[in-house]
Amino acid sequence: MALPEHIHLEIATPEKQVFSGPVDEVTVPSTVGYLGILPGHAPLLGELGIGEISYKIGDHREYLFCSWGFVEVLPERVIILAQRAENASEIDIKRAEQARQRAQSRLTSKDPNTDFVRGQLAALRAISRLDVARRYQHRQLPR
Repeated sequence: MALPEHIHLEIATPEKQVFSGPVDEVTVPSTVGYLGILPGHAPLLGELGIGEISYKIGDHREYLFCSWGFVEVLPERVIILAQRAENASEIDIKRAEQARQRAQSRLTSKDPNTDFVRGQLAALRAISRLDVARRYQHRQLPR
């Protein structure tokens, strides 16, 4: 039995379908690390973490920020149900930088009531969003 040439990728949030189409490979952040998925991958169900989803179509790679959710992998299909997913082009860098600064301030606060776990998660989300947006910006620069 021959391996499929492409994977049908579906990325959805509670608000909208973010992407649907054939891709050559997918990388997703799980709670235990990044998963690389190629056509014919063994079936898998995993928990999505905070980070960067990327997928490749030919020589072109797209990037998205995501946080929390689930990923289902089948040999010919990958379904990502994310609490939040944003295309790199949609990320407001200024807003993400402000969120990173707020989270950093919270983490360095001397306030005994500070929720450090919440602060760490906020910082991780902000940093991940900035990384994805900057990768997109860098790709848009003339060469």
